[in-house]
Amino acid sequence: MAHAIEADGLVKTYPGDVRALDGLSITVGQGEILGVLGPNGAGKSTTVKILTTLIRPDAGTAAVAGHDVLRRPDRVRRIIGVVSQKSGADPEASGRDNLILQGRLYGLSGTRTRRRTAELLARFDLDDAASRPVKTYSGGMRRRLDVALGLVHRPQVLFLDEPTTGLAPEARAALWAEIARLAGDEALAILLTTHYLEEADRLARRLAIVDRGRVVAEGTPDALKGELRGDAVHVEWREPPPEPPVRDALGRLPGVREIVLDGPRLSARADDGASAVPAVLAALDQAGVPAAAATVARPSLDDVYLRYAGRRFTRHEPSTAGGAR
Repeated sequence: MAHAIEADGLVKTYPGDVRALDGLSITVGQGEILGVLGPNGAGKSTTVKILTTLIRPDAGTAAVAGHDVLRRPDRVRRIIGVVSQKSGADPEASGRDNLILQGRLYGLSGTRTRRRTAELLARFDLDDAASRPVKTYSGGMRRRLDVALGLVHRPQVLFLDEPTTGLAPEARAALWAEIARLAGDEALAILLTTHYLEEADRLARRLAIVDRGRVVAEGTPDALKGELRGDAVHVEWREPPPEPPVRDALGRLPGVREIVLDGPRLSARADDGASAVPAVLAALDQAGVPAAAATVARPSLDDVYLRYAGRRFTRHEPSTAGGAR
């Protein structure tokens, strides 16, 4: 059975020789959530713009529900829903009027549009605010309305481009629950771009980790973390230490491997992290580069990104504190 989304070898370069995509390839099955995970500038939004026919790639091919995005852009637009980073709702109009307008733009009859609007207002818990101007909505309410707008015409494929950016944790969790239901109950194919590790881990059936315009790792979250045998050992200094004595000290320790020094932080793999930490700290003390702190943890998506990209994802991930509700 054909994939709902197929992209092969996408290349896109912007003025100034900025290579946003460098041979990116992904697939998404029907009823599947593919999480495209990467920091800002990794190429996530450019990928969405190509797949939703907003821009053309310099090279490569892409199809949505079997329709080529370059040869059949009109057909692609009829069968997709898009929730972009910025809200597309009219802030002066009510939530109900925004949904009705969206339905009419997609050619739905008045009766079907009103029925679908009522259904979506109830589903996204916006009934009580349906008659209020969108400008009075909280951040979480606006994002729920944005998703509802993308679903008015019952699309086959839904694109969610960083849909929870700026939301408070409780609003983000509520939207996660609704996104998961969409894939399960309506068998939608969903491409979700995100820079939140927890979001990717929670929602995605499969992950494509993107760095510098390429997919550097792909698989289920559990499978990707499972590739990292043993425990993750993390060491921190107040200032970046000189690299040669650090590598020399730890390179001699049995059971410590995959050492990656990234600024003032070091990550390594160990079969038994709890036993390895005292030996790591002692070796660094003897080498004259004493650490400020050391921790041990099970493998995370941050460790996966570190392994494949050579640097830590959380250095690039924006703070999730605060934000609109």
